[in-house]
Amino acid sequence: MLAHQLSGRAIRRARIQTLVVLPLMAGVLVLYGYRRELLAPAWDRPVRIFAAVVLISLGWQLARDIGHALVPTLFRRLRPGTAGTVDFLIRLATMLAAAIIALRIAGLGPRTLALGGAVTAVIVGLAAQQTLGHVFAGTVLLSARPFRVGERVRLQAGALGGTVDGVVSSLGLLYTTLSGDEGPVMVPNAVVLGAAVVPLREPQAVELRARLRPGVTPADIEELLRKRIGTPLRGAPRITLEELDGDEVVVRIAAAPVHPSDGPRLAGEVLSAVAEQTVRASS
Repeated sequence: MLAHQLSGRAIRRARIQTLVVLPLMAGVLVLYGYRRELLAPAWDRPVRIFAAVVLISLGWQLARDIGHALVPTLFRRLRPGTAGTVDFLIRLATMLAAAIIALRIAGLGPRTLALGGAVTAVIVGLAAQQTLGHVFAGTVLLSARPFRVGERVRLQAGALGGTVDGVVSSLGLLYTTLSGDEGPVMVPNAVVLGAAVVPLREPQAVELRARLRPGVTPADIEELLRKRIGTPLRGAPRITLEELDGDEVVVRIAAAPVHPSDGPRLAGEVLSAVAEQTVRASS
């Protein structure tokens, strides 16, 4: 599964959380703006620090939620590789914007950051070394592009304990997600950057267009294929409704073997399985 095939529940949850996080961020900014009217001057510094910490936390959450909420639209309008890149850039830009606003609220302007840059770099580097390393590694992967979203790759590195195979489903701020036969695998970006990337050729799918006999439904064909096909498949057979012609239904059947050499065998099994339930089948 690609990232745009996230469950509807996860997408709805991300959109709801976005609608919740945005008012919270606005509330923090309003509290910061009226701090002098609401609180004593002695509370100015604690309010600044509190607002900065909360904004960074909410900004991180907002970046994740916006990415999940926009995924279906991006993958519907763009190619998978381009959509994955745009998704990563949106998350990164949202997080950077929140961090800049938080630093300004904390009183760290450009001059202050320049004067205390060395100390800040040491503190931040020690406190968030791994997190920032994954973010920077994701940026490097985005520019170097050893793979794109939607491509099947094999990662080989000592940190992985061997190899990991799967379809690249998303490139996040911290993790690259691969969709394998046993489910999604989240690999830290820094590990991916240091791993050997081997592109894998996706087996050619067997596709045919079939006109079903009256009374036969796509569900009947799906059940029949499950019983008749013995070739190892890369996922379940896909049956797509193409048109309705009176009482007859026209569908497109597609299935991909795990091994490319099993293509002819799979084609024969699909044809024999659907022949008795169809009026006409064509590739």
